[in-house]
Amino acid sequence: NLVRDFITADFKASVQEVFDKALGGEETANYEFPVMTKGGARVDVLLNATTRRDETNHVIGVVGIGQDITARINQEQEYAKLIDSANAPIFGIDRDGRVDVWNRCASRLMGFETGEVMGKHLVDDFITTEYKERVQNVLDKALQGEETANY
Repeated sequence: NLVRDFITADFKASVQEVFDKALGGEETANYEFPVMTKGGARVDVLLNATTRRDETNHVIGVVGIGQDITARINQEQEYAKLIDSANAPIFGIDRDGRVDVWNRCASRLMGFETGEVMGKHLVDDFITTEYKERVQNVLDKALQGEETANY
């Protein structure tokens, strides 16, 4: 059994659910989970699972296409460590303007711990009234790919 033999205990149920959904005709794209190699090494996989059908369109199984994303995950973790340990306040926002990165220096400077700011709207919740519009404009431009230096 693929799930029993190769999937780590904390992901067995969710990976089995992905396969069960595919057997029911519901595809899953870009599901991340770890597997263990024969040698005991952990490999992070990005899975796309789709229903396998015969010539009469009856479900006969699942096709799973996996991609080793271990190096990407490791690089992202190193990047996160670099940001968190930087000597400058660094924050990030998602497309909705909600904080999704807040490093230790930002915490020291602003007095808000990471858990207090994550998911909150940066401009609405943390920028003073007289700067809200200008800061929002800079962030909107950044989200469109335009860089602004020294604002």
